[in-house]
Amino acid sequence: MRNLDITTLRSFIAVADTGGVTRAAGFLHLTQSAVSMQLKRLEELLDLVLLDRSGRTIALTESGEQVLAYARRMIALNDEMIGRLTDQSHEGVITLGVPHDIVYPAIPQVLKQFHSEFPRVRVQLESSYTRTLKESFAKGACDLIVTTEGGLDSGGETLCQKPLIWIGAPGGAAWRQRPLKLALGRFCTFRPKVIEALDQQNIKWDLIVETESDRTIEATVSADLAVHTMIDGTEPPHLERVQHHGALPSLPSQNINLYGASEKRNIVHDSLATMIRDMFQR
Repeated sequence: MRNLDITTLRSFIAVADTGGVTRAAGFLHLTQSAVSMQLKRLEELLDLVLLDRSGRTIALTESGEQVLAYARRMIALNDEMIGRLTDQSHEGVITLGVPHDIVYPAIPQVLKQFHSEFPRVRVQLESSYTRTLKESFAKGACDLIVTTEGGLDSGGETLCQKPLIWIGAPGGAAWRQRPLKLALGRFCTFRPKVIEALDQQNIKWDLIVETESDRTIEATVSADLAVHTMIDGTEPPHLERVQHHGALPSLPSQNINLYGASEKRNIVHDSLATMIRDMFQR
Protein backbone atom coordinates (compact mmCIF):
# COMPACT_ATOMS: atom_id res chain seq x y z
CA MET A 1 0.00 0.00 0.00
CA ARG A 2 1.43 3.35 -1.05
CA ASN A 3 0.87 6.38 1.18
CA LEU A 4 0.97 10.05 0.27
CA ASP A 5 2.88 12.46 2.48
CA ILE A 6 1.05 15.65 3.49
CA THR A 7 4.24 17.74 3.52
CA THR A 8 5.05 16.63 -0.02
CA LEU A 9 1.55 17.52 -1.18
CA ARG A 10 1.95 20.99 0.34
CA SER A 11 5.14 21.46 -1.66
CA PHE A 12 3.44 20.28 -4.85
CA ILE A 13 0.58 22.75 -4.32
CA ALA A 14 3.05 25.56 -3.65
CA VAL A 15 4.91 24.84 -6.91
CA ALA A 16 1.62 24.76 -8.84
CA ASP A 17 0.46 28.04 -7.27
CA THR A 18 3.74 29.95 -7.65
CA GLY A 19 4.81 28.49 -11.00
CA GLY A 20 8.29 27.48 -9.95
CA VAL A 21 10.40 25.54 -7.48
CA THR A 22 12.44 28.56 -6.39
CA ARG A 23 9.41 30.67 -5.47
CA ALA A 24 7.74 27.69 -3.81
CA ALA A 25 10.86 27.02 -1.74
CA GLY A 26 10.85 30.62 -0.51
CA PHE A 27 7.17 30.41 0.35
CA LEU A 28 7.68 27.15 2.26
CA HIS A 29 10.95 28.24 3.91
CA LEU A 30 12.71 25.22 2.42
CA THR A 31 15.73 24.87 0.18
CA GLN A 32 15.17 24.50 -3.55
CA SER A 33 16.81 21.09 -3.52
CA ALA A 34 14.48 19.91 -0.74
CA VAL A 35 11.41 20.90 -2.74
CA SER A 36 12.79 19.30 -5.91
CA MET A 37 13.45 16.07 -4.02
CA GLN A 38 9.89 16.02 -2.66
CA LEU A 39 8.45 16.47 -6.15
CA LYS A 40 10.65 13.70 -7.51
CA ARG A 41 9.53 11.31 -4.74
CA LEU A 42 5.87 12.17 -5.42
CA GLU A 43 6.22 11.42 -9.14
CA GLU A 44 8.05 8.17 -8.40
CA LEU A 45 5.42 7.13 -5.86
CA LEU A 46 2.57 7.72 -8.32
CA ASP A 47 4.59 6.65 -11.37
CA LEU A 48 3.33 9.76 -13.14
CA VAL A 49 4.85 12.87 -14.68
CA LEU A 50 3.17 15.72 -12.86
CA LEU A 51 5.17 18.71 -14.07
CA ASP A 52 6.09 19.91 -17.54
CA ARG A 53 9.60 21.28 -17.14
CA SER A 54 10.22 21.99 -20.84
CA GLY A 55 9.41 25.72 -20.68
CA ARG A 56 10.82 28.65 -18.77
CA THR A 57 8.21 28.12 -16.08
CA ILE A 58 6.91 24.88 -14.68
CA ALA A 59 3.43 23.84 -15.82
CA LEU A 60 1.22 20.99 -14.72
CA THR A 61 0.60 18.00 -16.93
CA GLU A 62 -2.89 16.56 -17.24
CA SER A 63 -2.02 14.09 -14.48
CA GLY A 64 -0.63 16.96 -12.44
CA GLU A 65 -3.93 18.84 -12.66
CA GLN A 66 -5.77 15.79 -11.34
CA VAL A 67 -3.31 15.29 -8.50
CA LEU A 68 -3.55 18.99 -7.61
CA ALA A 69 -7.32 18.76 -7.13
CA TYR A 70 -6.95 15.75 -4.84
CA ALA A 71 -4.05 17.36 -2.99
CA ARG A 72 -6.05 20.48 -2.17
CA ARG A 73 -8.89 18.38 -0.76
CA MET A 74 -6.51 16.23 1.30
CA ILE A 75 -4.73 19.27 2.74
CA ALA A 76 -8.02 20.95 3.58
CA LEU A 77 -9.28 17.82 5.35
CA ASN A 78 -5.98 17.40 7.19
CA ASP A 79 -6.03 21.02 8.39
CA GLU A 80 -9.69 20.81 9.37
CA MET A 81 -9.11 17.69 11.47
CA ILE A 82 -6.03 19.09 13.19
CA GLY A 83 -7.79 22.38 13.84
CA ARG A 84 -10.91 20.86 15.32
CA LEU A 85 -9.05 18.43 17.53
CA THR A 86 -6.40 20.80 18.84
CA ASP A 87 -7.74 24.37 18.54
CA GLN A 88 -8.78 25.65 21.97
CA SER A 89 -11.57 27.65 20.32
CA HIS A 90 -13.18 24.26 19.65
CA GLU A 91 -13.62 23.58 23.34
CA GLY A 92 -16.24 24.53 25.90
CA VAL A 93 -20.01 24.35 26.19
CA ILE A 94 -22.77 25.43 23.83
CA THR A 95 -26.35 25.57 25.12
CA LEU A 96 -29.13 24.37 22.84
CA GLY A 97 -32.80 24.75 23.71
CA VAL A 98 -35.44 22.54 22.06
CA PRO A 99 -39.15 22.05 22.84
CA HIS A 100 -40.03 18.70 24.42
CA ASP A 101 -42.19 17.55 21.54
CA ILE A 102 -39.60 17.87 18.76
CA VAL A 103 -36.52 16.52 20.51
CA TYR A 104 -37.12 13.18 18.82
CA PRO A 105 -36.17 12.02 16.29
CA ALA A 106 -33.99 14.86 14.99
CA ILE A 107 -31.96 16.12 17.96
CA PRO A 108 -30.25 12.83 18.99
CA GLN A 109 -28.92 12.55 15.43
CA VAL A 110 -27.69 16.16 15.56
CA LEU A 111 -25.92 15.57 18.88
CA LYS A 112 -24.22 12.44 17.59
CA GLN A 113 -22.99 14.15 14.42
CA PHE A 114 -21.82 17.24 16.32
CA HIS A 115 -19.88 15.17 18.87
CA SER A 116 -18.08 13.30 16.11
CA GLU A 117 -16.92 16.59 14.57
CA PHE A 118 -16.34 18.60 17.77
CA PRO A 119 -15.51 16.03 20.46
CA ARG A 120 -14.16 18.68 22.84
CA VAL A 121 -17.32 20.78 22.81
CA ARG A 122 -20.19 19.77 25.10
CA VAL A 123 -23.76 20.51 24.04
CA GLN A 124 -25.94 21.33 27.03
CA LEU A 125 -29.45 20.44 25.93
CA GLU A 126 -32.31 22.36 27.54
CA SER A 127 -35.81 21.06 26.85
CA SER A 128 -38.85 23.19 27.65
CA TYR A 129 -41.77 25.02 26.10
CA THR A 130 -41.17 27.49 23.28
CA ARG A 131 -42.22 30.41 25.48
CA THR A 132 -39.73 29.45 28.18
CA LEU A 133 -36.94 28.85 25.67
CA LYS A 134 -37.47 32.25 24.06
CA GLU A 135 -37.31 33.91 27.46
CA SER A 136 -34.04 32.09 28.22
CA PHE A 137 -32.65 33.05 24.82
CA ALA A 138 -33.53 36.71 25.37
CA LYS A 139 -31.60 36.62 28.67
CA GLY A 140 -28.56 35.06 26.97
CA ALA A 141 -28.96 31.72 28.73
CA CYS A 142 -29.14 29.78 25.43
CA ASP A 143 -26.84 30.03 22.43
CA LEU A 144 -29.29 28.41 20.02
CA ILE A 145 -32.97 27.57 20.34
CA VAL A 146 -35.40 25.67 18.15
CA THR A 147 -39.04 26.69 18.54
CA THR A 148 -42.50 25.64 17.41
CA GLU A 149 -44.77 28.63 16.74
CA GLY A 150 -47.25 30.05 14.30
CA GLY A 151 -45.06 32.94 13.17
CA LEU A 152 -41.44 34.06 13.27
CA ASP A 153 -39.78 36.74 15.38
CA SER A 154 -36.95 39.02 14.31
CA GLY A 155 -33.58 37.31 14.08
CA GLY A 156 -34.95 33.83 13.47
CA GLU A 157 -35.34 31.60 10.45
CA THR A 158 -38.07 29.12 9.62
CA LEU A 159 -36.58 25.69 8.99
CA CYS A 160 -39.82 24.04 7.86
CA GLN A 161 -43.56 23.92 8.37
CA LYS A 162 -45.23 20.84 9.82
CA PRO A 163 -48.94 20.10 10.27
CA LEU A 164 -50.44 19.48 13.67
CA ILE A 165 -52.18 16.13 14.03
CA TRP A 166 -54.47 14.48 16.55
CA ILE A 167 -52.82 11.75 18.61
CA GLY A 168 -54.46 8.96 20.58
CA ALA A 169 -53.99 5.48 21.98
CA PRO A 170 -53.53 2.72 19.37
CA GLY A 171 -57.02 1.53 18.47
CA GLY A 172 -58.46 3.98 20.98
CA ALA A 173 -61.92 5.53 21.06
CA ALA A 174 -61.34 8.67 23.14
CA TRP A 175 -61.59 10.80 20.00
CA ARG A 176 -65.21 9.67 19.50
CA GLN A 177 -66.38 10.89 22.91
CA ARG A 178 -68.24 14.15 23.44
CA PRO A 179 -67.27 16.30 25.11
CA LEU A 180 -63.86 15.55 23.64
CA LYS A 181 -61.37 14.80 26.41
CA LEU A 182 -58.11 16.72 25.95
CA ALA A 183 -54.65 16.38 27.49
CA LEU A 184 -52.56 19.47 26.70
CA GLY A 185 -49.44 21.20 27.91
CA ARG A 186 -50.00 24.22 30.13
CA PHE A 187 -47.74 26.47 28.06
CA CYS A 188 -48.10 24.74 24.69
CA THR A 189 -47.83 27.36 21.92
CA PHE A 190 -50.40 25.72 19.66
CA ARG A 191 -52.96 25.03 22.39
CA PRO A 192 -55.01 28.19 21.56
CA LYS A 193 -55.27 27.09 17.91
CA VAL A 194 -56.49 23.64 18.94
CA ILE A 195 -59.22 25.13 21.14
CA GLU A 196 -60.17 27.61 18.41
CA ALA A 197 -60.48 24.83 15.82
CA LEU A 198 -62.78 22.81 18.10
CA ASP A 199 -64.94 25.84 18.91
CA GLN A 200 -65.31 26.70 15.22
CA GLN A 201 -66.79 23.24 14.58
CA ASN A 202 -68.95 23.45 17.72
CA ILE A 203 -67.26 20.41 19.22
CA LYS A 204 -67.61 20.39 22.98
CA TRP A 205 -64.37 19.67 24.80
CA ASP A 206 -63.13 19.05 28.31
CA LEU A 207 -59.52 19.73 29.31
CA ILE A 208 -58.97 16.87 31.76
CA VAL A 209 -55.16 17.16 31.89
CA GLU A 210 -53.29 20.46 31.94
CA THR A 211 -49.68 19.92 32.89
CA GLU A 212 -46.05 20.74 32.17
CA SER A 213 -45.18 17.03 32.12
CA ASP A 214 -45.03 15.26 28.76
CA ARG A 215 -45.01 11.93 30.59
CA THR A 216 -48.32 12.73 32.28
CA ILE A 217 -49.89 13.62 28.94
CA GLU A 218 -48.53 10.48 27.26
CA ALA A 219 -49.75 8.25 30.10
CA THR A 220 -53.25 9.74 29.93
CA VAL A 221 -53.45 9.41 26.16
CA SER A 222 -51.97 5.89 26.20
CA ALA A 223 -54.75 4.87 28.59
CA ASP A 224 -57.29 6.13 26.00
CA LEU A 225 -58.61 8.70 28.45
CA ALA A 226 -57.95 11.70 26.20
CA VAL A 227 -56.47 12.86 22.92
CA HIS A 228 -53.51 15.14 22.34
CA THR A 229 -52.01 17.12 19.44
CA MET A 230 -48.46 16.91 18.17
CA ILE A 231 -46.42 18.01 15.19
CA ASP A 232 -46.57 15.39 12.46
CA GLY A 233 -43.59 13.03 12.60
CA THR A 234 -42.82 13.56 16.29
CA GLU A 235 -45.37 11.18 17.79
CA PRO A 236 -43.87 8.48 20.07
CA PRO A 237 -44.17 4.82 19.00
CA HIS A 238 -46.68 3.97 21.75
CA LEU A 239 -49.20 6.52 20.41
CA GLU A 240 -50.69 6.86 16.96
CA ARG A 241 -52.28 9.37 14.65
CA VAL A 242 -56.06 9.44 15.03
CA GLN A 243 -57.80 8.46 11.80
CA HIS A 244 -60.94 10.50 12.51
CA HIS A 245 -62.16 10.88 8.88
CA GLY A 246 -63.25 14.47 9.44
CA ALA A 247 -64.86 13.95 12.85
CA LEU A 248 -62.21 16.25 14.33
CA PRO A 249 -61.14 19.57 12.83
CA SER A 250 -58.04 19.96 10.71
CA LEU A 251 -55.30 21.80 12.57
CA PRO A 252 -52.98 24.54 11.29
CA SER A 253 -49.34 24.01 10.43
CA GLN A 254 -46.63 25.16 12.79
CA ASN A 255 -43.27 26.72 11.99
CA ILE A 256 -40.16 25.05 13.30
CA ASN A 257 -37.86 28.03 13.78
CA LEU A 258 -34.21 28.46 14.66
CA TYR A 259 -32.77 31.39 16.62
CA GLY A 260 -29.06 31.95 17.20
CA ALA A 261 -27.22 34.55 19.26
CA SER A 262 -25.37 36.68 16.70
CA GLU A 263 -22.77 37.88 19.19
CA LYS A 264 -21.74 34.28 19.93
CA ARG A 265 -21.31 33.15 16.33
CA ASN A 266 -18.20 31.14 15.49
CA ILE A 267 -17.42 27.97 13.57
CA VAL A 268 -18.76 25.78 16.40
CA HIS A 269 -22.00 27.74 16.72
CA ASP A 270 -22.51 27.87 12.94
CA SER A 271 -21.75 24.16 12.50
CA LEU A 272 -24.35 23.15 15.09
CA ALA A 273 -26.89 25.48 13.46
CA THR A 274 -26.17 23.94 10.05
CA MET A 275 -26.64 20.40 11.40
CA ILE A 276 -29.98 21.36 12.97
CA ARG A 277 -31.06 23.08 9.77
CA ASP A 278 -30.13 20.09 7.61
CA MET A 279 -31.88 17.62 9.92
CA PHE A 280 -35.22 19.46 10.00
CA GLN A 281 -35.19 20.26 6.28
CA ARG A 282 -34.75 16.65 5.16
